[in-house]
Amino acid sequence: MGSTHYQTVIFDLDGTLLNTLDDLASSTNHALAEFSLPRRTTDEVRAFVGNGIANLIRQAVPQGSDDDLVRDVHDAFDKHYAAHALDATAPYPGVCELVERLRKRGMACCVVSNKGDYAVQPLVQHFFPDLFDVVCGEREREGIRRKPWPDTVLECMRACDCAPEHCVYVGDSEVDVLTARNARIDCITVTWGFRTPEQLVEAGARVMVDTVEQLEHVLLNDALHCGGSCDLGTAEE
Repeated sequence: MGSTHYQTVIFDLDGTLLNTLDDLASSTNHALAEFSLPRRTTDEVRAFVGNGIANLIRQAVPQGSDDDLVRDVHDAFDKHYAAHALDATAPYPGVCELVERLRKRGMACCVVSNKGDYAVQPLVQHFFPDLFDVVCGEREREGIRRKPWPDTVLECMRACDCAPEHCVYVGDSEVDVLTARNARIDCITVTWGFRTPEQLVEAGARVMVDTVEQLEHVLLNDALHCGGSCDLGTAEE
C-alpha cells in the first residue's frame, strides 16, 4: 500500500475526470429545439451541471414549464446523449495516467456521478477501461439517492471494504464538497472543472488543487493529514 493514508479514492466524473461540457450542452439544446424552446449557452449549461440530468433539464427549460414538458425534454435529452456522449468529450490531461499510478500503488479507485448510469458506464469503460473498481451513476429508481446524499459513496466504500478514515473524495463542485461531508470522508476539490475557485471556497472547499500533479501529491503524501507541513505548490488549503 505504500505510506499513504488513503486506500480508496472516489472520483466525480464530469468536470473532474472528463470534460463533458460540450456534449452536455449539445444534447441539452437538441432536446430544447425538439420542442421549439430557447437555446442555452454553454456557460449556462455549465452552471446547471452537477445535480443530475433531471435538475439540468429543469433549469434549462423556461421557468414555469409544466411537468409533462420537462419529462419530454428529459427523454429527448437522454435519447440524444446516449448516442452522442463521445462526440467531444475527453479526459482532462494526465488523469488517465494518474489513475493508473494510483492503482499500481495498490489503491482502489471508484467513480461516483449524478449523470445517468446509462451514460456513465460506457464513458468510463471507453476512456478508463478496467481501471475502476466500482462505477456508480444515477440510479434513483433503484432507491439509491444521488449526490449530495452519500448513498453512492457509501456503496463504493462497502464494495472496497474501506473505512471512512482511509477514503477520500475528489470532485469539482459544491455538490461534491457536500457529498464528502455527508459521507464523513475527506474531500479534495479540483479547480479545472465546472466551478470557479471562488465558488468552491464559498461552498466550503478546504483543500483545492490546480493540477493533476498537485492532486497526486496530496493523495500519495497524505497532505490532508500532515498538519499543513506538506508543500502543495499553489493549491489552497
